[in-house]
Amino acid sequence: MTEAAPNMPLRLAAAKRWFDDALTASMRAAGEQPLSAAQGQVFAFLDAEGTTVAELARRLGVTRQTAHQAVHGLLALGLLEQVPDPASARSRLIRITAEGTRVHRRAQETLAVIEGVLADRIGAAQATALRTALTLPRGEPPVVRAP
Repeated sequence: MTEAAPNMPLRLAAAKRWFDDALTASMRAAGEQPLSAAQGQVFAFLDAEGTTVAELARRLGVTRQTAHQAVHGLLALGLLEQVPDPASARSRLIRITAEGTRVHRRAQETLAVIEGVLADRIGAAQATALRTALTLPRGEPPVVRAP
């Protein structure tokens, strides 16, 4: 049996891993604390006023336990803080700290440089086309008849 070429989800995952590895190595080289990819994703899903761990888990598509682990690591590094939830006495909100904002901003700026490296390697037109293709609306995930 011949092995099939990697499908699009595998190619997308490999491309994301390339960015994650480049960001991790670059931030470490700049003297920043290393974060896991899951910890880095937390920043993308935090609301300015704060977000519960349960809501973070839903947005990340992971279990609450996984979200708790990522959040607690970021709390220990001083990048996030917990505050009481004004809407529920039993809940706590997770918010980004000033240090977390600084690190997140630095990571975003580093990603822009990494994107520039990719554009140099594959061509500016291809990088622009890739960015455009990834931002096009895909609609709801389809349910197809499996062959």
